[in-house]
Amino acid sequence: MGNTESVLVQKRLSRFRPEDRPVVEAVFDRLRGAVAAPAGNTLTFDMLQSSMCKVAPKSMVKRLYQCMSSINLGQTASGKVSTSAASGVSREQLVVFLADTLQGTAEERAPLVMAMSQGATECSTSVTCQQVMQFLQDLISAVVQILVNKGCLQGWKPENMGDASLGVQLLAENMCSELKPADQGGCDVACLEDWIFRVPQVSSYLLMLVAEGLNVSLSAQSTHNNLLPPCKDAPWKELKCLLDIPTLMFLAPQLPDGHRAPWRLVFSTLLHGESFTRMVAGLTQCGPTLLLIKDTRGHVFGGFASLSWEVRPQFQGDSRCFLFSVFPTMRVHTWTGYNQHFMYLNQNQQTMPNGLGMGGQHNYFGLWLDSDFGRGHSRARPKCTTFGSPQLSGDEDFVLDSMEVWAVGQQEKGEEGEGKRSVLDMDPEVQAMMEMAGKTLHSQGLREAEDDQEQ
Repeated sequence: MGNTESVLVQKRLSRFRPEDRPVVEAVFDRLRGAVAAPAGNTLTFDMLQSSMCKVAPKSMVKRLYQCMSSINLGQTASGKVSTSAASGVSREQLVVFLADTLQGTAEERAPLVMAMSQGATECSTSVTCQQVMQFLQDLISAVVQILVNKGCLQGWKPENMGDASLGVQLLAENMCSELKPADQGGCDVACLEDWIFRVPQVSSYLLMLVAEGLNVSLSAQSTHNNLLPPCKDAPWKELKCLLDIPTLMFLAPQLPDGHRAPWRLVFSTLLHGESFTRMVAGLTQCGPTLLLIKDTRGHVFGGFASLSWEVRPQFQGDSRCFLFSVFPTMRVHTWTGYNQHFMYLNQNQQTMPNGLGMGGQHNYFGLWLDSDFGRGHSRARPKCTTFGSPQLSGDEDFVLDSMEVWAVGQQEKGEEGEGKRSVLDMDPEVQAMMEMAGKTLHSQGLREAEDDQEQ
């Protein structure tokens, strides 16, 4: 770039490792060589589109081009003010763009997001939430396209999953809901900076788009390995999954650290029928699980259980549990601290409710499935006491359309052995009540044989 290289460009290049700087500086020439380069020394939209057409929609490429060409380079090393190229993107503008998207701070990325959210001819000091959401839809669509085309699906099969285009809209709306517009209703650079800092997915998705779309391979940089959880041994030939790729991108980061084990389908009404007993057999003894429910009104929602489920008439679990909705909105509802009614699973008892519940209290769960299966409720008047969630289902008392249970973590040590214990072992009071009532404890005679087998 010679002596005319701007101070700004020099500072940006210094952020990269020495071995990465030639990679960054070579991007400009590679993009110009993608098509027959016209006279001059700038990067045109057609050049950028030729490189990115397989990994991003044209609308997103236009946003990137618009952003690059709007970068003000400031003062050069010789003291002169460097203006943007009259037509096209200069080498220096591209370097600054790459540095701020791949290595920048929220403060440096905010003006880029502003430029990408604005219209092609617009130059304003603020954008509307709607403009930001349209930018997010293009960005998320590009990320999904990259995951599919680059073979980064981690075992998931989009053709056997839900509508990704709907998921894109819902995820964009969820991320945009964190925006805090200024008093005038618009979002200025300071507002966007705060938002980017609080919603790390914006930077992650932008980094992936730029690194993969422009083929910038930096050392020690992974752009996509953590966006989707790995999926293991799902019966895709028979399965039509309730999840879609954007929904996975939404749910995976919500799980506690350490839950990066492959997701395993342990129950599906499509595959296993509407059987509460079969569901219980699937979700016990398998570690943390994610429950996904669709009701007959089309609402999709569920809960994350942080520990293995146990059949017993007491609440279980811990503060890592949460409830969530996927449709008509994507939201996560975490522990309020009000009580510890995280998880409840009971079956075949006369005195206590039989079914599966999360949050709230008996008869007023944030999420409840009756042991008769097929029916449940989500009662929040006005919110679930445990998780602060509103009514998740279309109707307070809902009818089940379909359900899936995914095991999402490693089994905890000793969990498998504990899973063989009867509910009576864990609840001596129930055992005493049954003995007083003259009930035969059928499981007692099987205990010793199981222990011998383990030895």
